[in-house]
Amino acid sequence: MDICDVDPAALTRARDEIFPARYGAWDSAIRLFSLIDAPADPYDLICIATPPDSHVALARDALDAKPKAILIEKPLCEPTMDGVSDLVSRAEAAKIPVFVGYDHAVGAASRKVETILKADSGIGHIHTIDVEFREHWSGIFLAHPWLRGPEDTYLGYWRRGGGASGEHSHATNLWQHFARIAGVGRVAEVSATLDYVRDGATEYDRMAAMTFRTDKGLVGRAIQDVITSPARKWARIQGDTGYIEWHCGYEPGFDAVTWAKHGQDATTEKIAKTRPDDFIEELSHIATAVAGGYKTAAASPLSLAYGLETIRTVVAAHESARRKAVVTIAGLMRRPSTSSES
Repeated sequence: MDICDVDPAALTRARDEIFPARYGAWDSAIRLFSLIDAPADPYDLICIATPPDSHVALARDALDAKPKAILIEKPLCEPTMDGVSDLVSRAEAAKIPVFVGYDHAVGAASRKVETILKADSGIGHIHTIDVEFREHWSGIFLAHPWLRGPEDTYLGYWRRGGGASGEHSHATNLWQHFARIAGVGRVAEVSATLDYVRDGATEYDRMAAMTFRTDKGLVGRAIQDVITSPARKWARIQGDTGYIEWHCGYEPGFDAVTWAKHGQDATTEKIAKTRPDDFIEELSHIATAVAGGYKTAAASPLSLAYGLETIRTVVAAHESARRKAVVTIAGLMRRPSTSSES
């Protein structure tokens, strides 16, 4: 495993602080390189964990290295979506699977939700889906103490892929994932209200409240913010005979899934999980998907196609907030206007 960065100080932090804090101790087998010294070795997996507005260009370069797969951290890109069509075309031509890091979609709790939905008893006809990712971003800055605040990173700039709409787009992605496995369609219309903060140079949305309608008529909502404390990461799928709830951080060390039929006692299954487990599950999923061949990888919940659906929905949310109107995904202009335009 190799880690590359443009900043030598970032490599030092990774070795001396970040990796030991998360995984217990530094792994001496990991090699560190500045970007200009990055080796041209053949890699099984290239991970791109830079600010969103650099993702697409780096992913195109990574395709030239011909790895077995590429993983791009979420969101796929900034809301301009510059170069995304070219990336998709190049990846398809090279038959190199590209994944987007919405790890919650392949976690154990989400897999449990899928099992319940697909069971014979199920929860009947699905009426609506609600997802919330509401978490104050102070935790991010506590984990990255060299940052003074959102102004020091892409997080403070929605056009760079930050703000609640980008950073917590797990909610949008998970909504779309649950809608797919429930068979209730893909997001076709978006109506959104975003609470923008303009503080000096920064401009970000601290809350994104979005209502979706799928191409099959299902209506639901997703809420994303960077102000809620304690955090609430939750989803509910409501059927006509019962419901399922997904809980991230149900209690320390556990996620959970709760479900019940109407008139019956609820069942809650707690699922042990540490923070590293999120990434371990993600990498295990990718390894399995790649081993199954290109078609299997392309059908993954983490696939480039599904990551693209999520960023398109984020773009639609900004455009809906600007227009104060419902926006259709199919009719959306490629480049959104700025939030301050009339």
